[in-house]
Amino acid sequence: MQHRHAALAAAAAGALALGGLVAVTVPASAATTGCAVTYTVQSQWSGGFTANVTITNLGTRITGWSLTYDFPDPNQKVTNGWSATWSQSGAHVSATNLDWNGTLNTGASTSIGFNGVWNGANPRPLSFALNGTTCTGTVTSPSAGPTSAGPSQSTSTSPQPGGAAPQLRVSGNTIVTSSGRPYRLLGVSRSSGEYACVQGKGQWDGGPVDQASIDAMKTWNIHAVRIPLNEECWLGLNGSPSGAIYQQGVKDYVNRLVANGITPIVDLHWTRGAYTNGPDWHCKDAAATCQKPMPDAQYAPVFWTGVANTFKGNNAVVFDLFNEPYPEVASDWNKTLGWQCLRDGGTCTGLPYETAGMQDLVDAVRATGATNILMVGGLEWANDMREWLAYKPADPLNNIAASWHSYSFNACASQSCWDSQVAPVAQQVPVVIGEFGQDNCGFDYMQRLVTWADAHGLSYLAWTWSPWGCSTGAVLIKDWAGTPEPGVGEGLKAHLLTQNP
Repeated sequence: MQHRHAALAAAAAGALALGGLVAVTVPASAATTGCAVTYTVQSQWSGGFTANVTITNLGTRITGWSLTYDFPDPNQKVTNGWSATWSQSGAHVSATNLDWNGTLNTGASTSIGFNGVWNGANPRPLSFALNGTTCTGTVTSPSAGPTSAGPSQSTSTSPQPGGAAPQLRVSGNTIVTSSGRPYRLLGVSRSSGEYACVQGKGQWDGGPVDQASIDAMKTWNIHAVRIPLNEECWLGLNGSPSGAIYQQGVKDYVNRLVANGITPIVDLHWTRGAYTNGPDWHCKDAAATCQKPMPDAQYAPVFWTGVANTFKGNNAVVFDLFNEPYPEVASDWNKTLGWQCLRDGGTCTGLPYETAGMQDLVDAVRATGATNILMVGGLEWANDMREWLAYKPADPLNNIAASWHSYSFNACASQSCWDSQVAPVAQQVPVVIGEFGQDNCGFDYMQRLVTWADAHGLSYLAWTWSPWGCSTGAVLIKDWAGTPEPGVGEGLKAHLLTQNP
């Protein structure tokens, strides 16, 4: 959180939940072919919805597929989709395989999905066809023609998922589970790990990270928790606890969250780097006691090497490489120099210390063999995403999500800006709103933001799950039991309870 965030919170409740999770199972037909389709409305709000479609091949092996169906209502439209190439003409919808999921052996399944809009009614499709064969859940012999059967329908309420948090990867512009199901990171940031150790406040500022504290989060339907960390504390250079004790504390909390079905997002928040000629409001301490414009080349790659080695093999953990870059401030707001510094690091204009670019940090993580999803921010405290795609660091795994921060006082704080600057990025890669809030304890900005984010399939994490007292924003809870602050906390909780990840 940048210097102005001293109190910004999160939330949003503008989505209208309509009946929880709704599933329709349509069995299949074929001649040495056959298919079954399950169509699930994962979340629905006024005017929009997210749906998942699972295709099961019941016949012989296929090496390319096209799924087709018709929407019953002319106002139902696909706005964007994932794990397939989607198109729509009138009410007729087609979804064609991508390179990685085109082959389906007998009994194999693949999951695809989309965001859509509706007006008046949002009925479920009644029939699906795979490569021209109507799906009826049975296999038809070569001599028999396709048969048609009415759909069987079931409705169920989606509970808080049990078990561990899912293993995650990037597929196109979507975060998906190991089975290919789209998955959004919906939850909060849990501040304290970035500052408490260097301020003599322990590791978590006196707040609990035990099972009871996680149970409190689960009552809000929180599925992801971002954990800001301090470079010097992790490396044992400063503060207490520090070094191995700090690392073990992080590891224990991360593992506890994963075991409870919550995705942990490990964030490098405070780093070293003396920026003595910066603006008056900027902290000029060389130590990691505040937020710097860019991570330092001396220690940040070492930090990520250690974190990656700790959590590699567990892709339920996501890595947020650097909280809120703002190197362009040091170059008198030269955005070209800022983007170059962000990606490439080195000696950046106006910064007296050598910086680690996002490419350096990607390389440090991947050198360990870790395959976790990486989050990379933009300029202006991660609020400016205009050149993000042009300066995206190279990743041999292509497993990167864009990290965007959105507060009511930011430059990009209107829907027109989101449509022009953020939506184009979201069409290419997953976008995670790593922090969001407003400069008071109200809810109006947050409501507009999450409604827009839901319609575009974005993930989001509100700042902050910390009982600091909400007077100027940024505080969600009144106590560690999860009692929501009026307005902002109540709004976020109500909204999260309508959402599935």
